[in-house]
Amino acid sequence: MSQAPTREVARRVFAREFNDASHTFKESDDERAPVYLLLPTGERANRVFLVGTLTEKEDVGEDDEYWRGRIVDPTGTFFVYAGQYQPDAASTLRELEPPAYVAVVGKPRTYETDDGSVNVSVRPESITAVDSTTRDRWVVEAAQRTLERVATFEDESNEYARMAREEYDLAVDDYRAMALAALEGLDETDELESDAETDLDAPAEH
Repeated sequence: MSQAPTREVARRVFAREFNDASHTFKESDDERAPVYLLLPTGERANRVFLVGTLTEKEDVGEDDEYWRGRIVDPTGTFFVYAGQYQPDAASTLRELEPPAYVAVVGKPRTYETDDGSVNVSVRPESITAVDSTTRDRWVVEAAQRTLERVATFEDESNEYARMAREEYDLAVDDYRAMALAALEGLDETDELESDAETDLDAPAEH
């Protein structure tokens, strides 16, 4: 019995690291082998999972609908593109009104510009409206995954970290600082909300 192919794990990655990634590769010569984006912290990503604020959407198609969404997390911006081959995601983008929190699962796509630089975007498999609690939880999880990748970056047995060291001239500690800053930003938001609630609950002065 042949086994059905398993879906690749969707990696939690912040926008800044995602946009710094430019190297893609396959692990076999098979035409249908998955294409991976190499993350600068030393992990391969065939699929990504992100949560952020949809701040803009636009139908950039000429003959058919082709939606572009701009999604912001604490570190930067993701661009997602959905057309006739991603009907559910395109429909969701059409109906959503920014600003809105969204969760996206999709595949990284790279595009080389005329000047030789590489732009990275997401081709969404699904886009779902979520609440701020879900967004906050994703920030915590994405920070944890980033810190884990940074912690094992110098491990010689980590083949993707070795590959990242060869392909990118980037300071991996910057991603550690980025993840910690994202967590601190959440703490500050929680403190502001807590202070506001305390003010509301405080007895009025006479």
